[in-house]
Amino acid sequence: MKVSGIVKKGEYFDSVSIMLIAKRLSGFKDIIDSAVLMGTKENLSVLKSSGLLIPEFKAVGEMDLLIVFKTEDNADIPGLLKSIDILLKPDKGQSEDNHLNPSSLESAVSILPGANLAMISIAGRYAGDVAMKSLQNSLNVMLFSDNVPIDKEIELKTFAADKGLFVMGPDCGTAIINGIPLAFANVVNRGNIGIVGASGTGLQEVSCIISNSGCGVSQAIGTGGRDVKKEVGGIMFLQGLQALADDRNTDVILLVSKPPAKEVIEKIKDVVKKINKPVVSVFLGSSPELLYGSKIHAASTLEEAALLAVALSQNQPVTNVKGITAVQDVEIKEAARIESAKLNPEHKYLRALFSGGTFCDETQLLCNEVLTEVYSNTPVGNAKKLKDSAKSEKHTIIDLGDDEFTVGKPHPMIDYSTRCKRIIEEAEDPETAVILLDIVLGYGSNMNPLAEIIPVIRKVKEITSAHGHHLPIVCSVTGTDKDPQNRTSVVTALQSEGVIVMKSNAAASRLAILISYSKGVK
Repeated sequence: MKVSGIVKKGEYFDSVSIMLIAKRLSGFKDIIDSAVLMGTKENLSVLKSSGLLIPEFKAVGEMDLLIVFKTEDNADIPGLLKSIDILLKPDKGQSEDNHLNPSSLESAVSILPGANLAMISIAGRYAGDVAMKSLQNSLNVMLFSDNVPIDKEIELKTFAADKGLFVMGPDCGTAIINGIPLAFANVVNRGNIGIVGASGTGLQEVSCIISNSGCGVSQAIGTGGRDVKKEVGGIMFLQGLQALADDRNTDVILLVSKPPAKEVIEKIKDVVKKINKPVVSVFLGSSPELLYGSKIHAASTLEEAALLAVALSQNQPVTNVKGITAVQDVEIKEAARIESAKLNPEHKYLRALFSGGTFCDETQLLCNEVLTEVYSNTPVGNAKKLKDSAKSEKHTIIDLGDDEFTVGKPHPMIDYSTRCKRIIEEAEDPETAVILLDIVLGYGSNMNPLAEIIPVIRKVKEITSAHGHHLPIVCSVTGTDKDPQNRTSVVTALQSEGVIVMKSNAAASRLAILISYSKGVK
């Protein structure tokens, strides 16, 4: 094997551009492994641990673009370098459709004087200053960048709140504002349900379930996950809640988050007391007792929260949701019985491979009172930390979107290659009882997921057939038929390959958990 690389001195690329370049680079037939990243100390450390740090990178700076790739010894390196140069040709300021691409915030404001929102995706240490300049220009901000210091986040959000502006982020990947999907988001119906989400994938899941149930979304405001932590204090989460309370197009409010700090939950309860609209919450992993005494309709899963919001928006009793989930539970138990009966005694363990971090958390929490030997690279609830994220132990639930898998590589919602390799590895493990997956559609995600996942599913069939055993693949598909990928088309294609597709991650998780539980391994 040979590791080669190039340095582009002083050529900054934002995270979105890097993901797109890395995606195309990974498709080069002679490249076995690759990474595209800026030359920060943290990124150099990752390259060293991955065996991809080369001598040419010793004197690089954080504003230098690094491209490194592994090939066979006889690969055409000069040819690959020439192809990479073509990928990196700079934009001359005008796109193919003749729209101007401004080079500064000032020029952007002069071109679009009526704009009221800036989307920012640059290096974290610089993103905060650009966000502040945007706020000073009376622009709301969607801050896609991560690695923004928390002190800067607090400064930005305090300033924005005083001016009646929003800062969505840092590390905010999803929002739907006035019907427009931003970053990783889906095309959903317009309607009367407003969402505030400190979880990108969670926001996508609930908005899609709402839309697929025949209702719609007024606004979906992302805040970034740190907003609900004690240090930030829920500044934007609370402002989003109040904005939806004041919005005449919003009749029902849905709050989505991983566990907020107790202090933030108390602030939320205080605001909700003054709101005359029904409020639903799903705070994954939070103690239900924290909401006792409030008028918030608390849900334990993303699906339940979405269905509660739908019932309230249609003026239906919330007890109807229990009827829907009860019917679903009967169907899940029967499907688990059928699938587990096809397995051999040595098939014991659940192997879940997620592109969405919130789905990974939700599945672990659903395991809490059913399975005991659960491991993850991002453990929550009763799960334990994996010794090596590349190797499964017992029941394993992996977040492939975690930084350890994505530094220098596209996010797994865009590039399925890392997950596809892992699916094959799990299929070859004789102890695997069921594989659980998520597929997230919409803007920002892979535009043709079937082209990547179907060949792997067929390979799994070949492996299991050769070994003479059955291996169920359970999957949820987050999306709508209005998305560019079309959810129905994706679901139909997966089902034709024998994949069991469920309506939500919660339902898919329950089925996969019961299949492995039915084998007697807890």
